Amino acid sequence: MGKSTTWRYLAVMLVSASLLVGTACSNGSSSSAVEDDPNDTSPLTLTYFSGEANPNWNNMKDAIGQEFTRKTGVTVQAEFAVNGSGQDKFALMAASGDYPDIVYPKDNVGKLVDAGALIDLTDLIEEHAPNIKKVYGDYFNRIKYSLDDPAIYTIPTNMGVDPVTFDATGGFEIQHQALEKLGYPKIRTVKDFENALRAYVEKYPTTNGQPTIPLSLDADDWKIMITVTNPAAQSTGAPDDGEYYIDPKTYEAKLHYRRPEEREYFRWLNHMYNEGLLDKETFVQKSDQYKSKIASGRVIGLIDKEWNYQDAENALKASGLDEHTYAHFPVTLTEEYDDPSFQSIGFDTAYGIGITTSNKNPVRTIKFLDFLSSDEGQVLRQWGIEGQHYNVVDGKRVIPPDVQERKSNDNLNFQKETGIGLYWSWGAQYGDGIKDPTGNYYTTNYPELITANYSEAEKKSLKAYNATTWKDLFKTEKDFPVKEWGAAYNMPVPTDTDYNVIYQKAQDIMKKRIPEAILAPRDKFDEVYDTMLKEFDNAGVPKAEATYTELIKNRLKLWNGEE
Repeated sequence: MGKSTTWRYLAVMLVSASLLVGTACSNGSSSSAVEDDPNDTSPLTLTYFSGEANPNWNNMKDAIGQEFTRKTGVTVQAEFAVNGSGQDKFALMAASGDYPDIVYPKDNVGKLVDAGALIDLTDLIEEHAPNIKKVYGDYFNRIKYSLDDPAIYTIPTNMGVDPVTFDATGGFEIQHQALEKLGYPKIRTVKDFENALRAYVEKYPTTNGQPTIPLSLDADDWKIMITVTNPAAQSTGAPDDGEYYIDPKTYEAKLHYRRPEEREYFRWLNHMYNEGLLDKETFVQKSDQYKSKIASGRVIGLIDKEWNYQDAENALKASGLDEHTYAHFPVTLTEEYDDPSFQSIGFDTAYGIGITTSNKNPVRTIKFLDFLSSDEGQVLRQWGIEGQHYNVVDGKRVIPPDVQERKSNDNLNFQKETGIGLYWSWGAQYGDGIKDPTGNYYTTNYPELITANYSEAEKKSLKAYNATTWKDLFKTEKDFPVKEWGAAYNMPVPTDTDYNVIYQKAQDIMKKRIPEAILAPRDKFDEVYDTMLKEFDNAGVPKAEATYTELIKNRLKLWNGEE
C-alpha cells in the first residue's frame, strides 16, 4: 500500500470514528438537533463549492430552492468556479485543509482524496440514503473510487443509469436558413460540410452589413477540447473518452490526437483556415465573443455542443431569428467512419458531489442529497413545482405553453426565478428516457416534448432530411457495443506520481501546437504536427499512457468484481 493510499485509509478511519461518536452540532446554524432524528428539518446551512460554472445561481431564492429548504431545512451557501474548472481553488483547499461542507470537484477529486478531504460515503449511503442506492441499482459497485481504494467519495450526478438520449445536440451545425437557401444539401462528410459553407458565403458574403463567417470555433481555455480536439476523435470514429483513445480490444490508452487519423482531421481544419472558411479569430477570441458572433446571426457553421452556445441561440430565438439557429449533422472525415456520439456507456460514473471532513453534520447532509435523489426531489429538479411549472392532466405531466415559451426563449431569467436546471449536479438522478412510478419521464427530454418544442425552422429542416428528430440522422446505441469501461474521461488518477505533471505538459503542448498547425501555411502543417508529436514523447506521454492503461484495466477489475 502506497503512502498516499495509507493516508487516505487513516483519514477515512478517523472520520468514521467521529461519525460513530456522533455530533449534535449543525454547521452554520442555530440548530441543535440530534443527527439520527429521521424527521429533522431544523435550519441547517451548508457551504458548497463547485468546479462547474453556474451563472444563473440565485442563492436558493428561486422557487425550487425555497421548496428544498422548506422540506429539508437545509440552505446552501454556494460558490462556483468562474471558468468551469476550479483547479486553483481545489489545489488551495488541498494545501490548506480549509474545505466547504460539500464539493463538486469535477476532475479534481484526486487532489481532495489524497489530501484526506473527502469522507467515505459508503456507510452513510447504506444507512441514510435509500434513494441514492436505488438510483444506482446494479451499478452501485461502479461508484467506488478505485480498485486499491474502494471507498465512495463522490455521488455521480451527470447522466444517470442507462439513459436513452432522444435527440442530438452536438455534431457539426449549419443554420437552417442557409440549408434552405442551398436546397438542403447532403451533409455527411467534412467535404460536404465545407462545400455547403463555401457555397453559402459566396452567395451571401455579408449578413446585416457584417462579414458572414462560414465557421467559427470556441477555443477559449478548456473549450478547445469541446470544439477543436474532441471533434477530431469523433469524426474519425472514436468515442468521447476525454483526452484518450481506448483500444476496445486491448484497453490500451493513447492520447487521442496522436492517432494518425486525427492528424488528417486537423489537416482539414488547416485547409479550412487557408481557404478563408475558418474564422481567423478562432484562437484568440473569448467564449463571450464567440457567442456574441453567433447571436448576431452571421456564423453559418459550428462544430460544438448545444450547451456551449445555448445562450446565443436563445438570443436568436428571442429576436425572432429561429431560422438562424442550427441543425445537427453526424459529420465524419470520410464515410468510412461513423459518428459514435450515441454509443452507450451503461452508466456514467462521471463527476459527482462529495462531503468533506469539515462537515459537522454529514448525516443531515446525506439525507438532504438523498431527498434530492428521491422521486419527489428529481421531479422538482427537472420539472419544477406542480401547479406552477407543470400540471398533471390525465395522469401525465404537462408543461403549460407560457411556461415552455419562457423556458425555451428566456431561459436565463427562467432558471433564476424557478431553479429548473440549476440543481442538476446535486444528488443522484435518472437519465433521459427513464420513467417514474407514475409512468411519466423523470426528465423533460422525451420525444413528444422535444418534437413539440422544435421551431418551425427546425421542423422544416427535419422534414427536408426525412427525420423526426436530429438523432434520426445519427447512428444510435444499437449500432455500437456498450463501452465496457464507461467513460474514460472521469478516471480518478494518482496524484502521488509524475502522471499529472506529464499530463499538464501534454495539455500545454496541445494548446500551443494544435492552433499553430491549423493556422500554418499548408506546406508547414506537417512540420508543426511532427514537432508536437516529438514534444509529446519528450514530455513522457508514453509513460502517462501506460499509467492510464493500467487505470482502465483496474477499473474493469473493480466493476467486474475481480481481485
